[in-house]
Amino acid sequence: MKLKDIIKSIAVIKVEGNADIDIVDIDIDSRKAAAGHLFVAIKGTQTDGHQYIPKAIELGASAVLCEDMPAELNPQVCYVQVASTEAAVGPVATTFQGDPTSKLKLVGVTGTNGKTTIATLLYNMFRKLGYKCGLLSTVCNYIEDEAVPASHTTPDPIELNRLLKRMVDAGCQYVFMECSSHAIAQQRIGGLKFAGGLFTNLTRDHLDYHKTVENYRNAKKQFFDMLPKDAFAITNADDKNGMFMVQNTKAEVKTYSTRQMADFRGRIIECHFEGMYLEVDGREVGVQFIGKFNVSNLLAVYGAAVMLGQKPEDILLVLSTLKSVAGRLEPIHSPEGFTAVVDYAHTPDALENVLKAIHEVMDGKEGKIITVCGAGGNRDKGKRPLMAQEAVKQSDRVIITSDNPRFEEPQDIINDMLAGLDQKQMKKVVSIVDRKEAIKTAVMLAEKGDVILIAGKGHEDYQEVKGVKHHFDDREVVREIFGI
Repeated sequence: MKLKDIIKSIAVIKVEGNADIDIVDIDIDSRKAAAGHLFVAIKGTQTDGHQYIPKAIELGASAVLCEDMPAELNPQVCYVQVASTEAAVGPVATTFQGDPTSKLKLVGVTGTNGKTTIATLLYNMFRKLGYKCGLLSTVCNYIEDEAVPASHTTPDPIELNRLLKRMVDAGCQYVFMECSSHAIAQQRIGGLKFAGGLFTNLTRDHLDYHKTVENYRNAKKQFFDMLPKDAFAITNADDKNGMFMVQNTKAEVKTYSTRQMADFRGRIIECHFEGMYLEVDGREVGVQFIGKFNVSNLLAVYGAAVMLGQKPEDILLVLSTLKSVAGRLEPIHSPEGFTAVVDYAHTPDALENVLKAIHEVMDGKEGKIITVCGAGGNRDKGKRPLMAQEAVKQSDRVIITSDNPRFEEPQDIINDMLAGLDQKQMKKVVSIVDRKEAIKTAVMLAEKGDVILIAGKGHEDYQEVKGVKHHFDDREVVREIFGI
């Protein structure tokens, strides 16, 4: 595609050189530059891409998209200046890939918790309904059956549009996508056309990046502000930020709730570890999920499917066959009669929801709750004591352990968590740095009828220590200890 055609979709300040040249690929990583490539210099949070312009040109880049023109210009290269390369890269990548989201229905899911579950369930549901689908999620990206490993919740705009183009080429009609606050704030989803958006909930998270809850909340809201008027916006009426998210959207607004009047309403009739019986908009359905928060997730899925034109009876029939996402409230039963539950909960709110779900199942039954949890390194330190407090409040015993320490010392993270507890609370708690030993200890403490919650990592099959990912899977460890 000609460079002059690629840049038609953006506001250009100045062009130096010949824009009537062929571009065969786009890069934001100078190391990938080659002949015929357009290099986009982005001022990131870690480094400024402008300092890598000479390297990209040395490797053969034919054009550069930048905010600041270099002092010396190479006559063989075309330079395009814009006000913000971060804002421009999305529309440029979309144009280069032939505007893939104009050829399919893209639905985005944002919020603190539930994004992966909702996006994955929609993907699985629509495939069961007979459609070709794509999925962009934290766990893995899928183009129909083909798994494409995910390194971020939302890929960079260039990789994202490549994936969407591949989905179009594979015949996908629907794509369901997690939209993280980072991706929205960094305009990674710029240039995409959404058929709909869903809001799950909002609690403290990612303050290491956003600095304040207000900034975090406003990043989420930006997603709904950009939805077109022919899209739908489904929001959680039970969350105090639910209506705030959609107050300025042009999209058609719908609500879901487990507690009040809403467009899509549901409640639990009966609950077990293997699933629940629900009433959804006046119809009863059995599902293979537990917990009130999962009722909310399922209502979001149901609402999106209705807004995408599916019949309620067909939706509920498929909903009854769907299984939980890997590492989300995943039960593993021991031969001795107690249960381990592995979950990704890594925020105070998520931990509260999971423990509440376990209490709902155990209501009236004998048994203790033993919680194993930690907190990630190099992330929001303020949530560490809150995590410990939430675990202690709803558990009989708590084992604080290592999660993904990254570049911090595991014991320092544990100490930050323990700092939130008073002397009385500490009587319930032990700390064991080694995560496998912590899980083993929980199993040793468990008796028939007890539940061990192992929180924080869920589907992850690694521990990140000093920049190295070591294989570690909570589910594997539990099964090994159980001897199953």
